[in-house]
Amino acid sequence: MKNLSKNPRRDFLKTSALVTGGLMIQPFALPGAYAAGSDEIKLAVIGCGGRGTGAVFQAFDTGHNIRLVAMADAFRDRIDKSYEPIFNKYGNKVDVPEEHKFVGFDGYKEAIKLADVVILAAPPGFRPSHFEEAVKQDKQIFMEKPVATDAIGIRKVLAAAEEAKRKKLNVVVGLQRHYQDNYRETVKRIHDGAVGDIIGGQVYWNDGGVWVNARQAEQTEMEYQMRNWYYFNWLCGDHIVEQHVHNLDVANWVKNSYPVKAYGTGGRQVRTGKDHGEIFDHHSITFTYADGSVIFSECRHFPGATNRVDERFQGTKGNVYLSAGNHGILTEWGGKEIYNHNRENNPNPYQVEHDELFDAIVKGEHRFADAENAAKSTMTAILGRYATYSGKEVTWDEALNSNVDLMPERLAWDALPKVLPNADGYYPFAIPGKTKVI
Repeated sequence: MKNLSKNPRRDFLKTSALVTGGLMIQPFALPGAYAAGSDEIKLAVIGCGGRGTGAVFQAFDTGHNIRLVAMADAFRDRIDKSYEPIFNKYGNKVDVPEEHKFVGFDGYKEAIKLADVVILAAPPGFRPSHFEEAVKQDKQIFMEKPVATDAIGIRKVLAAAEEAKRKKLNVVVGLQRHYQDNYRETVKRIHDGAVGDIIGGQVYWNDGGVWVNARQAEQTEMEYQMRNWYYFNWLCGDHIVEQHVHNLDVANWVKNSYPVKAYGTGGRQVRTGKDHGEIFDHHSITFTYADGSVIFSECRHFPGATNRVDERFQGTKGNVYLSAGNHGILTEWGGKEIYNHNRENNPNPYQVEHDELFDAIVKGEHRFADAENAAKSTMTAILGRYATYSGKEVTWDEALNSNVDLMPERLAWDALPKVLPNADGYYPFAIPGKTKVI
């Protein structure tokens, strides 16, 4: 496998321009009715949880002539819970008859066939296959982060990303800081040299954790894990992958590169119940980049502890502070302010993602190719998980070439995932120093 961590500054900046919508490649034609002259864009959503539902709202709020024509999810109740608020608010934009509500593991293929644009928002473990299929069917794509949960999935996404570029398909990924004004403006100034070369940094996602769904007596093991997808690595990748990917992606963006190795520690200290599956509740990692600089990464789920979600970087000429709360501050060493982003009236980046995607589609422009960077930033998070689970230093190449496959051998309600509870209902989890991860 080619070493993908050694991305020269020039190539990374080219990728960044694509990610932020700065490069229009050339016109293309949408498939189906849109290409035939209608101005209606047919939309399908794959994965009908909160994020998929929200993405449909944001697509409609672009103001373009969009019609939702298909929905797919493993669970029928998820489709119904999504359909109701969408129809109640946008009924005149919704045309999803019963036969276009696809339930189960394979319904996404049929839903994709009906659309010009697809929203991919199922749990991350399914993203590589869903993305691959959407590219195969020549669709314009919005997909949520992260884009995979293991190296095998990453390699599949990277291959599909190349094919999407060859086909001139727009792909926007929900790493929305790339569509947030304070990040765009501040990172632009960093790349222009405002604080010199970035020689270090710290990135954080520390909060109290997320939802838990209680086990129901009638559930198979497959259904239980899918209802609680956040706590199983084949579906989620651990919270370092599912959440902290945002901050790690910012580090890669600021550094114009990807790490070459990682070393760290982690474990289960607070969130240790049967309903917490196999994932850790804290990770602390040092990521080393090719120029020798180090980014420190920390994420944890400790209820009641102080929350922190932001990024800091140190350059040869000054400091950087960024956060999703619309902060973007550059200062010289000594404290003199270089830049302070105006926090007032900043557009919602979740909406901007869709505004810019559908603007490109309507104008017939190939403007977005986010998938390659998203795959590499997701791989950065997976590299961190490999380091904390094993307790060993892991290189990028070792991690990317891993053939450890987290996905079940078969996707069916009566099939068994690879990680199962013991007689007392507890799931096995990694033991640093003992567990082999690659």
